[in-house]
Amino acid sequence: MKLDDYRKSDNFEDRRGMSTTGKVAAGGGLIGIIFLVVQLFLGGGDSAQLVDALQNQMTQTTETPAKELTAEEKAMGDFVSKVLAGTEDVWGKIFQQHGSTYREPKLVLYSGSTKSACGGASANTGPFYCPADEAVYMDLDFFHVLRDRFGAKGGDFTIAYVIAHEVGHHVQHLQGILTKVHQLRSQGGEEGQKAYIAMELQADFYAGVWANHMKNYLSEGDIEEALSAAASVGDDNIQKRTQGYVVEESFTHGTSEQRKYWLARGIKTGDIKYGDTFSEIQ
Repeated sequence: MKLDDYRKSDNFEDRRGMSTTGKVAAGGGLIGIIFLVVQLFLGGGDSAQLVDALQNQMTQTTETPAKELTAEEKAMGDFVSKVLAGTEDVWGKIFQQHGSTYREPKLVLYSGSTKSACGGASANTGPFYCPADEAVYMDLDFFHVLRDRFGAKGGDFTIAYVIAHEVGHHVQHLQGILTKVHQLRSQGGEEGQKAYIAMELQADFYAGVWANHMKNYLSEGDIEEALSAAASVGDDNIQKRTQGYVVEESFTHGTSEQRKYWLARGIKTGDIKYGDTFSEIQ
């Protein structure tokens, strides 16, 4: 992605290099934690589940002053900040076109572990959106897991796609969609499950809408990277790679094909009116 001359966001907080210690709760192990979070992956999902998961994994965290980041780490921080700025510009314009004002989220980049309004976050939990403080939390080490364990292509646009997806959950939060879906899902049953999947697929669509509006900044191969990442976190792919078989009744985020389809649809149309996943996947 070509963002060299793009502005940086004022809503970006870099906590990498902070020395953080914490008491990790017993149980699960690294692979178990990764599987749990990938099921909740690209977060925004069920915030109650996410809070419980985070608090169970990190019972206490303490942060001390930061150490100096390397030049490469600083460059990656600049990239993340510029991607966030791109989401601010795109969604600010879209909200304005629909007669409303976009309230910008914060993005916190960290390493190891940190604190959020949804509880403690560790390196194993992956990116997530916390509606309680309207912030995206992300540890870049998680992208190694996506590539090595779940088959996603590497590249900076994979990171951009994940950020755009998480910001998509923030958009849903502003629209009141997150609250409605969480309430419906708390009642249990197939209807709640379908609504939850539709919410995740819509966040993929919103990521595609953002990419469409940023097309002048894309590099060759960026779209393929994003589609690969979307496919890698499909429920069917995750279950095959972690347990060797697929149980459709336990799906939470949609299949690899569904995730690719809705991301691609957003990229193609660039218009939020084509993103009614709630009607189309029932």
